[in-house]
Amino acid sequence: MSSPLDPQSTVSVPEDMTGRLRRVATGGISLRKTFSALKHRNFRLFFSGQLISFTGTWMTTTAQGWLVYQLTGSKALLGLVAAAASAPMLFFATWGGWVADRHPKRSVIVVTQTCLMILSLTMAALVWSKLVQPWHIIVLAILGGITMAFDMPARQSFVIEMTSREDLMNAISLNSSAFNCARIVGPSLAGFLMAQVGIAMCFLLDGLSFIAVIAGLLMMRLPKHAPIQSESSAIGQALEGFRYVWTHPRVLTILSLFAVVGIFGWSYSVLMPAFAHDVLHLGANGYGMLMAGSGVGALAAALTVASAGHILPTRVMALGGIGIFSVSLALFAFNKNLYFGVVLLAIVGFGIVLYFSTSNTVLQSIVPDEMRGRVMGIWTLIFGGMIPLGSLQAGLMADFLGTPATIATGALICALAAAVTLMVIRRREAQLAAAP
Repeated sequence: MSSPLDPQSTVSVPEDMTGRLRRVATGGISLRKTFSALKHRNFRLFFSGQLISFTGTWMTTTAQGWLVYQLTGSKALLGLVAAAASAPMLFFATWGGWVADRHPKRSVIVVTQTCLMILSLTMAALVWSKLVQPWHIIVLAILGGITMAFDMPARQSFVIEMTSREDLMNAISLNSSAFNCARIVGPSLAGFLMAQVGIAMCFLLDGLSFIAVIAGLLMMRLPKHAPIQSESSAIGQALEGFRYVWTHPRVLTILSLFAVVGIFGWSYSVLMPAFAHDVLHLGANGYGMLMAGSGVGALAAALTVASAGHILPTRVMALGGIGIFSVSLALFAFNKNLYFGVVLLAIVGFGIVLYFSTSNTVLQSIVPDEMRGRVMGIWTLIFGGMIPLGSLQAGLMADFLGTPATIATGALICALAAAVTLMVIRRREAQLAAAP
């Protein structure tokens, strides 16, 4: 599935964990390099479907937070719903990673996307009939979390099968750009629909949007799947991912920092409905503007990685992204102006996606093909285990300390974690350099 490399555009460099040579792109920035992964037909189909489906997903994310706060007025319940959507990953993500390595990834994704479509249509029906209660939202969030525990490892590790190792960073960045382009359009559209038509329409359009990604998956031409040959039991194969991570310091470092950012950084998004309503005194349209502002910055970051990811050092992009994220989020926490808030959230979005895209690419690049699904299952496990904790702590802390102080505290912790990570990396490099 990979195309031959032009020797003028690549160079061999040492892989710093295994010592093996790997090929990376070099040269300047060009439009061709920005969209290089789109030369693969399968990825074009996937990218197009995801762009539509992600728009629906962001409409649901925006509408659901607003609906929960309308029904209950509770910041703690905002955190509880977010935790309910992610917590099942803590229990099922390891199995999801094993399933992604064991079965055709396309088939897994088709099943999970179909399940997510049904859940969105169910929510639309409940809201439209005016029967929706907070417990309905929590139950559907839990079911969605279980589905995502199988969807995310398969979808993350499927990218390289649709493209090539050389185009992996570009493909992940373009996929992130689709996600964040939808992050701009989805909340804005949701805000408009909630004000003009009603919240139910957001969930309905989300459900229908899954048809695009399912159709794209079914139209792909893929080689026959070769299942893993192993004498270990299903549990043993699933746990091999943990053994691999524990014995590879670079992988362990990446996932550890991801966990801290997931708990204390990403949880800011859970508090956005409360911040918009209580601090900035906004309605649905203003809330949608804030969410869209974050998406603008995130899209800019994704395109930056797609265009210049082959030039800029990954360490600078990852840790620099956390620095940008932390400073701008701390400033946003005490902002009282809508338009300045939109600008700050754009910078917040830029920083966090710069970090996420780079760390995701590095993680997948250094993991062998046969372990990728299980390692991304652990990535999903951290996403599912740490982010619910962050959502809960953010909601509870905001009830006691207030929303601005909670957001600022999370930003500070992320900055400290990045600084500690840099110290760990430099110490390990010094030890390797001093070794005979």
